[in-house]
Amino acid sequence: MTQEELVAAARDGDQGAFEELVRQTYVATYTLAFRLTGNEEDARDVVQETYLRAWKAIRRFRGDAQFSTWLYRITANTSSSMTQRRSRNRADSLDEGNAEVVDDRPFANPEASSEASALHQRLSAAVAELPPKLRTIVVLKDVYDLPHEAIAEELGISVAAAKVRLHRARKRLRDVLFEERGGVARAV
Repeated sequence: MTQEELVAAARDGDQGAFEELVRQTYVATYTLAFRLTGNEEDARDVVQETYLRAWKAIRRFRGDAQFSTWLYRITANTSSSMTQRRSRNRADSLDEGNAEVVDDRPFANPEASSEASALHQRLSAAVAELPPKLRTIVVLKDVYDLPHEAIAEELGISVAAAKVRLHRARKRLRDVLFEERGGVARAV
């Protein structure tokens, strides 16, 4: 069936025809919702509400525009409504008169960016110096954030052994990094 035939059948109450319209337009509708909300969860909520509104209003769809255009309007309106509702319900604890806005993004502060880059290089070099068994455990835990159980299973060792190796690896890293800085600890 063409989209026009599906719309006509859906207007007559054919739920299967409407479901096919949803299948045909879902990706475009979700993409628009995501671009409007900037958030996957909100986009899914918008899409769900959009199709609910469309189903309730399909009998009033006159066909002056394409179904997809009509659906885009519903998506935009739903997104706008949801955004307004969320901003009204959001509680801001800042006193607007005394709040100082601090831009802590790395590229906004060249000095911090340079320090972070240097630290990253030192840390990468220190990790590269670790023996393979210790390097592997640090990467699995601290880079990929795997739980101890998953690391133990991946390496074929006990959970206790994984924890011990991680402790040893972190101690070696600490020793190497603090040795480079003259034994003075620095918060990172």
